[in-house]
Amino acid sequence: MNNQNMLQTATATVTEAIKLDNEKKYDDAYQKYQRALEQFMVALKYEKNPKSKTVLQQRIEGYMCRAEQLKEAVQEAEKNPPKAAAATVDGGDTETSKLRGALAGAIVMEKPNVKWSDVAGLEGAKEALKEAVILPTKFPQLFTGERRPWTGILLYGPPGTGKSYLAKAVATEADSKFFSVSSSDLVSKWQGESEKLVRNLFEMARESKPSIIFIDEIDSLCGARSDGENDSARRIKTEFLVQMQGVGKNHGGVLVLGATNTPWSLDPAMRRRFEKRIYIPLPESPARKVMFKLNVGRTPNDLQEKDFDRLGKKSEGYSGSDISVVVRDALMQPLRRCQKAKQFIRTADNKLTPCDPDKYPNCSRCPPNVSGGGGEAQCSHCGAIRMNLYDVSPEDLLAPNVQVSDFDKALESVNSSVSPEELTRFEEWTSEFGQDG
Repeated sequence: MNNQNMLQTATATVTEAIKLDNEKKYDDAYQKYQRALEQFMVALKYEKNPKSKTVLQQRIEGYMCRAEQLKEAVQEAEKNPPKAAAATVDGGDTETSKLRGALAGAIVMEKPNVKWSDVAGLEGAKEALKEAVILPTKFPQLFTGERRPWTGILLYGPPGTGKSYLAKAVATEADSKFFSVSSSDLVSKWQGESEKLVRNLFEMARESKPSIIFIDEIDSLCGARSDGENDSARRIKTEFLVQMQGVGKNHGGVLVLGATNTPWSLDPAMRRRFEKRIYIPLPESPARKVMFKLNVGRTPNDLQEKDFDRLGKKSEGYSGSDISVVVRDALMQPLRRCQKAKQFIRTADNKLTPCDPDKYPNCSRCPPNVSGGGGEAQCSHCGAIRMNLYDVSPEDLLAPNVQVSDFDKALESVNSSVSPEELTRFEEWTSEFGQDG
């Protein structure tokens, strides 16, 4: 998710929080404010514009102040602490059931339908994930003696390079239960409950093994410990460390898959828990070519193989997310031509499409010659009908095919979102702690 999308998501979340606040649903509003603040903090981390950063900080401070007021109001309303959970018939307790119910949304029930072949490039990362996920479940006899599958894999790299997309491919291809969690799933307003959520997450994963726990933006949960941090954040990290490699825990069949854009922010002890640390770099030219093809999909176009080759070479420095934006912009170009068109011509199947200005550059200035069946003025040069887009019946309109020139225009207007300085920092961290994907 790029920074603009994260800001839009945070704004939508805080709008819901304000609505709940106005409706005096303070408990729900507090939860929404908390989630919005997490999203705004991530957006702030990647904001480059100093003025935008200042405005964002001011918004965060305002929402944080209101969240604190609501927290005090909720705690005041909850005069009696939660009573000890009563035992249930199945031998568990209601508190555990409640915590597991809160984590139920983290379980991915439906396959995302993203296959290995849909992920362009990243062969090293795909092979490592197959070693950790596919081989142990399909060929358990291969993992005997001291040969054990990986239990922790960290995917790191610039934003938009496909880390979360790889996780979707794992969820699709693996015959395992997949838990996809974020900080909002594991952080609770009640003291001590966050650690219990973490513990229950791992217990659920062990009960359902083989299973995968995917934690996106793991740096927001497991950043480096410091003297100034609060006790709650420290306890969450400690519980993560214990559950990932604690004494007396059976880790077989559970893979923890983390993703981050800032690996240097991770706590050193947590970094060590991830045995494989795989760098997901910006895509190379062949991978970018495949990304252009995948994003264009079945949209009608006039591009040939050599055009995709050229686009792959021309998009040096673009991430997968950037290429997706470029393609979406290019796919809009035919619609823009429809909006600007003053003349439409009938195709062989009796549809109306904008008159090609390259084929007949002076058509718009040609005097009308004859009238169409409906009395429309027609161009004396090519027979195009004088009308604008909104005069065309929806069932008669045929959008022009996407052309390679549309992609050239899009590449001129959409810039890469990753700076050379950021890449240098990732390369330095990889040389010290990581592994090229």
